Parts: sequence; structure tokens; C-alpha cells
Amino acid sequence: MTVAADESAARENRWSTRLLIWAAVLILANVLVDIVIGSPLMVMPQLMAHFDTDQAAWLNAGAMLAGAIWAPLLAKSSDVFGKRRVLVGTLLLACAGAVVCLAAPNLWVFLVGRSLQGAAFAAVFLTVTLARQICAPAVAMVLVGFLTSGPSIVGIVEPFLMKPVIDAFGYRSVFVVAAVLAATAAIGVRCFVPESPVRVATRIDVGGALLLGGGIGATLTYISMGQAVGWLDGRMIALLTAGAGALVWWAVSALRVDEPLIDIRALHRPILLTLLALLLAAGSFRSMLQLTSVVAQVPVELGLGYGLGHGEAIAILLAVPNLGIVVGGVCAGWVAGRGSGPARPLLGGITIGAVATFAMLLGVSALPLAIVCATMLGVAAGAISASGYNLAIDFAAPEHQGTIAGLVSVMLALGSVVFNFAGGEVLKATRILGMAAGGAPVSTAGGVHLYVAMAGTLFALAAIPVIMLGRKRSPQAFRTGVDNAVEEACRR
Repeated sequence: MTVAADESAARENRWSTRLLIWAAVLILANVLVDIVIGSPLMVMPQLMAHFDTDQAAWLNAGAMLAGAIWAPLLAKSSDVFGKRRVLVGTLLLACAGAVVCLAAPNLWVFLVGRSLQGAAFAAVFLTVTLARQICAPAVAMVLVGFLTSGPSIVGIVEPFLMKPVIDAFGYRSVFVVAAVLAATAAIGVRCFVPESPVRVATRIDVGGALLLGGGIGATLTYISMGQAVGWLDGRMIALLTAGAGALVWWAVSALRVDEPLIDIRALHRPILLTLLALLLAAGSFRSMLQLTSVVAQVPVELGLGYGLGHGEAIAILLAVPNLGIVVGGVCAGWVAGRGSGPARPLLGGITIGAVATFAMLLGVSALPLAIVCATMLGVAAGAISASGYNLAIDFAAPEHQGTIAGLVSVMLALGSVVFNFAGGEVLKATRILGMAAGGAPVSTAGGVHLYVAMAGTLFALAAIPVIMLGRKRSPQAFRTGVDNAVEEACRR
């Protein structure tokens, strides 16, 4: 296995007009992820009526599940063929998927389109890795903060922009917008952003990609659909068994082949600790967003010991985290780029998240405190995402950086899915007679407080591996390996 480098590649070492253009184009590519995952939720009733189905879970989760399946293959491909080339291909796949969804004559064709759209899930880790390899570390870490948090601004205004379009043109307008955005982003990346200078000359283990992607997809499908279909349903058990079997088979084969999709032997202790911290922290943040949307619809008048209104609080409680994400991501990137490295802002983000979560024990019945906590949770999420990518990439060898960044995305998604459903089961187990303003069943105050305590504990547990990293890490570890790899390859 050899590492190839473009000898003419010049890494951007300061902020300039050119770098701002790169940032704008790459942020546009990441905005597509929010459009692909979030916009169809706004037309879910129309989609269910059009395709005459009650399987909202499949319509909703299909793209995310497909994204988890796509991620390992696209991550490895980016290390071999170049980050920009694979990013452009990913955006074009998402564009094709939107067109298929737009013209789908039945549900099955529509799900194929959503599976293609799921490739957009890879845009985040591809843009992050590309930024780290075309910019000097101090600049790149700040840019990563913008890339991981910038799309949240769009998340605030998206519902207001999309609603009149949907009202005028129907549910298909969502996929028209997604197709146009994906094509525009692909053209922008191809025309304005340079290719990554580091590539590895190796083959791609397609069989391993199928095993790993299939195993992840089957497992996440069980977690996502188990509540609706039945956790002990024979079909779901078979699906979980198949997923677990595929993952075990992949792990065994990865240890035997010379060039596996993910070199398990290269997943040394610092990388594993980073991935564990991100799994726990992402699960906590996402589960708290879910709880906030539930509590905001419970009227105080029910006298349950919690509740924030009749649902009018939802808009602000779901908007302020997006603002917090931007602040947290940019600040974390700036702090890391100033020389302290990404481990400290990662620990800071986890600490802020833990404090905000435990404060929600009181915030579930006090709207002003809930708004403050939701904002702090957003700051925590932005810092955790940006610092997580930066830290994992710092620990990875240059030829594995795309693959490791892909694993970060998978861990973030896995944590979100697993702990969202775990929290949902807590609320379900403590459900009582009565309905909230939105028609949803309500849980006891004890169930809500248990939910918050669970999420806070996850944040506290996420801090442990980061503290362990901080103790073991030497100052040299903050230095990116790309510089050394490029110099060595150029000397060859």
C-alpha cells in the first residue's frame, strides 16, 4: 500500500477570498443532508396518502438507514480516489435519488430513490476530511467548525421557506428542491474546490463493504422499526440476527484480508475512545431534543409535574439549539486551531451538555429555563461534532482519514438512533391515561425525570474516555499527519 500526493498541491494556510468560497460551497453540500433527511417530514401525510401506506417509519428513516449503509464504502473510496471526486459522485447520487422519488409510481420505487438520496449522509464527513487535507491544521479546524454547524442556520429558516413552496406545488416540490440543490452543490465542488492531495493506492474490499453496510443497516432497521412492528416479532428477530451475523462475519474477514474496508488493527485505543465518547454524547443530545418536543406539547394545566404549554413553545425550543450549534461548532474549531487541539473543546462541549441536561430536571416545567438549557445543548452539540471529527482525524494516519471520518458519522447516527428509541421506551413504560395538546399520550413526571437523568448520565459517561485521552495525549499528537505523508510521498 502506497500513499500518493499531488506535488503541486498548496494547502491554504490563512483565511482568504478563495477559502471563503470553498467554505460556502462545502457548507452548501452539507445543507443537502438536512434537506434530504428533514424536508420529507413536512410532507409525510401527503406521501402516506399518495402511496396508500401507513408505514411512516419507512418513509422517514429510509434515507438515514441507507446513509449508514453507504458510509463505509464511500469513506474508503474517498481515501483511494480522492475526497472531492467521491463527494461530487455522492452529490450526484443524491440528485438521482431525488429525481427517482419525484417520478416514483409506487412505494417501492420511492424507497429506492430514498436509498440513493441517503448517499448525501456522507457529505459531512467527506467535506470535513477534504477541509483537513487542503488547509493547514490551524485553518482547517476552524473551517470544520463552520462545516459541521453552518447548516444549522438553514435548519432554522428551512420550514418557513419550504412551506409556501409545498403549499403551491405539493409534496413533489421537496424533491425538486433537493435535486436542484444536489446538482448545484456538485457543480460548485467540482469547479471551485481542489482535490485532496493524499490518496492511497489500494483496492476496495467490496465484499466487506456489503457485509458491513448490510450489518449496520439491518441492525439500525431493527432499532428503528422494532417499536412499530414489535421487538419480538419473528421478522424483526430474523433481521437483527442477520445484521449481527453480517457484522461478525465482516469483523472476522477484516482480520484475515490484507486490505480490508476498515483496518480493525488500525483502530488503536485513542480512536476507539473518541468514537465511544461521540456515540454516548450524540445519543444524549438527540434524545434530549426528542424529549423537549414532547414536553413542549404537555399543558401545565394537566398537573403532571411537568409541561411547557400547549405546543406553542415547540418552535422556539427547536430553533434555539440550531443557533447554539453554530456558536458551539465555530468556537470549538477556533479554540482547537489556536493550538490547544480538539480534545479540550470536546470535553468542554460534553460538560456543557451534562450541565444543561441535568438542569432540565427543573426546566421541564419552566419555559425560560428550558430555553436556556436547549441553547446550551445546541452549543454542546456543535462543539462535540466539530471537535469529534477533528480529534478522530488527528489520531488517524493520512491514508485512513476518510475511513475514520466515516466511522465518526456512523457513531453519531448510531448514538442518535439507539438512545432516541431507548428514551422512547422509558416514556412508553411510564405512560398514563391522558392526552397532551397534540393528541399524544403523556407519561408520569417520574418517567420524564428518569429520561433526563438517563441522558445526563450518558453525557457524564462520555466525558470519561475524553479525560483518558487528555491524560495520554502528547503535544505531538495534535500535529496532523498529512504534512509528513505529503512530504514523504513527494520525496519518492
